[in-house]
Amino acid sequence: MTAGVRVVLADGRVGLLRPLGLDDQAAVLRLHESLDERDRYFRFFGPLPLRMNDLVCGMTAPMDVQHAAMGAFLDGKLIGVAHYEVLADPTEAEVALAVSGTVQAHGVGTLLLDHLVSLARRHGVRRFIAEVLTENGRMLRVFADCGLPHRVRGQGSVTRVELLLDEVETYLDAMAERERVADTASLRSVLCPESLVVVGAGRRPGSIGHAVLVNIITGGYSGRLYVVNPHTDQILGVPAYPTVGDLPVACELVVLCVAAHAVPEVAEQCGQRGVRALVVISAGRTKGRQRPDRLFAAVRRYGMRMVGPNCVGVSNSDPTVRLDATCAPPPAPSGAIGLVTQSGGIGIALREQLGQLGLGLSVMVSTGDKYDVSGNDLLMWWRHDDATTAVALYLESFGNPRKFGRLSRALARSKPVLAVRSANTEAPQRIVASDTAPAVTRDALFRQAGVIAVDTPAELVGTLAALSWQPLPRGNRIAVVTNAAAGVLAADACALAGAVLADLNPATVATLRALLPQPASPNNPVHTTAAVDADTFNRCVAAVRADPGVDAVIAATVRTALGDPITALATIAEGDKPLLAVRLGQQATLAALPDADGAPRTVSYADPAAAIAVLGRLAEYTRWQRRPNPPHTLPPDVDAPRALAILRDRFRAEPTGGWLDLLHTVELLRCFGIPMVDTRPADDDAAAGGRELMVGVHSDGVFGPLVVFGLGGVDTNVVTDRTARLAPLGDADTDDLLHGLRCSAALFGPQAAPAMDITAVRDVLGRVSLLAHLLPEVIELELNPLIINPHGCQTAHAQIRITPYQAVDPFPPGLRG
Repeated sequence: MTAGVRVVLADGRVGLLRPLGLDDQAAVLRLHESLDERDRYFRFFGPLPLRMNDLVCGMTAPMDVQHAAMGAFLDGKLIGVAHYEVLADPTEAEVALAVSGTVQAHGVGTLLLDHLVSLARRHGVRRFIAEVLTENGRMLRVFADCGLPHRVRGQGSVTRVELLLDEVETYLDAMAERERVADTASLRSVLCPESLVVVGAGRRPGSIGHAVLVNIITGGYSGRLYVVNPHTDQILGVPAYPTVGDLPVACELVVLCVAAHAVPEVAEQCGQRGVRALVVISAGRTKGRQRPDRLFAAVRRYGMRMVGPNCVGVSNSDPTVRLDATCAPPPAPSGAIGLVTQSGGIGIALREQLGQLGLGLSVMVSTGDKYDVSGNDLLMWWRHDDATTAVALYLESFGNPRKFGRLSRALARSKPVLAVRSANTEAPQRIVASDTAPAVTRDALFRQAGVIAVDTPAELVGTLAALSWQPLPRGNRIAVVTNAAAGVLAADACALAGAVLADLNPATVATLRALLPQPASPNNPVHTTAAVDADTFNRCVAAVRADPGVDAVIAATVRTALGDPITALATIAEGDKPLLAVRLGQQATLAALPDADGAPRTVSYADPAAAIAVLGRLAEYTRWQRRPNPPHTLPPDVDAPRALAILRDRFRAEPTGGWLDLLHTVELLRCFGIPMVDTRPADDDAAAGGRELMVGVHSDGVFGPLVVFGLGGVDTNVVTDRTARLAPLGDADTDDLLHGLRCSAALFGPQAAPAMDITAVRDVLGRVSLLAHLLPEVIELELNPLIINPHGCQTAHAQIRITPYQAVDPFPPGLRG
């Protein structure tokens, strides 16, 4: 992190955090000299020290494991310093902070502490000790509120604070909430600007800039609007000025529509003028995917937020803002769906398709090449945005997938998060960014984070329509009512969607028999025949929907000589269970079914499989929401220091790593309590009646370790039956692995004979997950076969590959780039 990381202060301003070195000594001295008398007293327990060494503790080149210093900069000026010095115990260090009085209470001290904690952990420090004057309440609150486990002991006028640098959930949650508050404040200049200027808007139609300006005017933007154009004094009634520097105010947001080569120079002018944010619609690439350094240098230097380059813009339908700064076709439908997309074309198409159904967007952000604002920023924005009830994502790459997973998981607890899978095959992955996820890793990330994944934009719209007008199903038991021969199609679709055809209650069957003519079938799927009218059909649907054994209903119809049953279906669409319509022969893939007042009440699909697939996704989301979310259960008897020593010894002998020999492999596994025998026990009594499984780890530098579980031994070459989740595994993730195989019921179900020791396998998965999490140098591990029987399990063969690895902490607050 020698180049530093951009961070957001609590008031939304963007600063820079970086390690301090010898060249920063003069800046550190100026910072301490600028402190008022009281702050100097709090920092040094007296006057400013005369010796420079007392001020520049930790400022070495390069930093080492004994001490380190971190500085916070705003507009190029040092505004805060934090440092630690390792004590006699190498796991313990003394920490101290100093923050300029001009920015106190803006989160600077906590930002410095978060990044210093991450750095200290990397160097083996596990405790921070701080001596704080008891009357220094502000600093004591920084330590107490940071979220780390802490102990406080008063010693008269001095209070001793001990911080335990464990990566506990309370600390990660507190750090994430601080980042959310600050990040949201910074995004207000992007999504809720009080003033805006379009640079590059021409007087005549036909240019991107002119189209953006028309959208802003047509949308009824509520703030002050300007144009930069040196050839006129107004465009469409909007006042124009020759340059950004000539504007009467420093606009919060600038939309850049100039030629790509001119973008860096204009961005520099914007920074000098005090602009807070840029939306760069112009393309920013020069060669390949190289970032235009001059553009991003201006963004860093002046602390601006930036959307793009190479995007279609942003919109916010909030009636107090009414912003449509996009080059998408107008009008922009307002609604309650939040959309972030890397592809401008996909964003425009989704906006149009949703609008055709009567659905609209609360906020849309086209991130383009996403050199700054990304999907993670918007996930934080939507966490407490009451105007947004569901979120849709189209992401081609992940900058910080572990933070994405944590943010999505928090948001999905209260609002559905949907994503279009992209780059599912090797060819698309070569086209998009290098940090694109392999499909199995991406899918594991989505599942663990509660993201509803779809394969196409059409599936996204179909699922959003069901979410917008119908309640979530309580489970996956589906009933189908049809006046056509759609029952067989529905049964096949249920199997593919992970749903089941519900068994109807006898009372429900009796009600249906009384309603239906003799040839009809009152059992699920319910075939009413084509001889029933719309009223009878709807009464059948209502009866099935009221059945306590039914979680959702599909009403599949075709028009007959007696009328079209679907026309009145919207009148009974409201209820506590989802009701989706299928209109066989419908030309449009999707259509809204309005009630008598014209308000949409449900959605009609052209194909039963599409509707049932939607219900399958929603049922899986309901299951994810309801599953317990306990803290990770750490296995006992783990000797992590010994494991680290084994890796250090190996790297001394072979700096590039490679496959461990049998002795080191066995010893490393023993450090984590993973049972292993020296030879494969083919004739061992302990393996009698057992089954061969496989547990593996595959890791990369972006997504971290992926734990894979499935059939092992000879079955590996015959049947591919595996599941995968990202480490570290929570208890619910482990359950998903154990019960996610096609053969799980046969292995661990109540009818399994003999009953296998699932508890022992669960323990091995937890220990492998912890090994992968604590030792990122392990990039490949395989226990195959892991032999399970009714009495336990043991590993007959294992292999481990390691590589030198500089761990990157994904959780401290920071912006892309």
